[in-house]
Amino acid sequence: MSPLQAAIESAVTTIRGLAALEEPLMRAVQIVARCLGSGHKLLLCGNGGSAADALHLAAEFLCRYRDDRRPYPAIALVSNGAFMTAVCNDYDADEMFARQVWGLGERGDVLIAFTTSGNSRNVLRAIEEANRKGLESICFLGRDGGFTKGKATVELLVCGDNTARIQEAHQVLFHVLCELVEKQLPRE
Repeated sequence: MSPLQAAIESAVTTIRGLAALEEPLMRAVQIVARCLGSGHKLLLCGNGGSAADALHLAAEFLCRYRDDRRPYPAIALVSNGAFMTAVCNDYDADEMFARQVWGLGERGDVLIAFTTSGNSRNVLRAIEEANRKGLESICFLGRDGGFTKGKATVELLVCGDNTARIQEAHQVLFHVLCELVEKQLPRE
């Protein structure tokens, strides 16, 4: 089997495993639809490729996913370099998302976090801050969930040890999330 064929087979196996996440995905859809439908916002975070996923998902809601419709508020907490470097300098990198949740989050908002390892301390701190402020949270996890498992309102745990396959599966999940949420929200 060629390396490409092996990668495709691995991806297909991982994607097929997502069927087991239908129940938590539907809970996530309801949480996001309720949040945006009631005039609240999404806050999104992650590191590395997961930061790119946070940016991607925020763009899907703030611009549009598939249908032409009004924009819905979604803020990627990974996009303010000046703020993040100030926090790293003045506090600790583990606080870069939590301080934004503290400063921007309001009851009714939802935190969406991505961590393929489940062991990103700054993502865990963001979830802890969301919990402290009474925000619901959705966490896209990988591997065995790491020390973040059990901390969010809803978890979408893609088991496996291949970061690329986990991230690909996260994208499938959040695209389905967008599709289902868009069907529930007003277009104008």
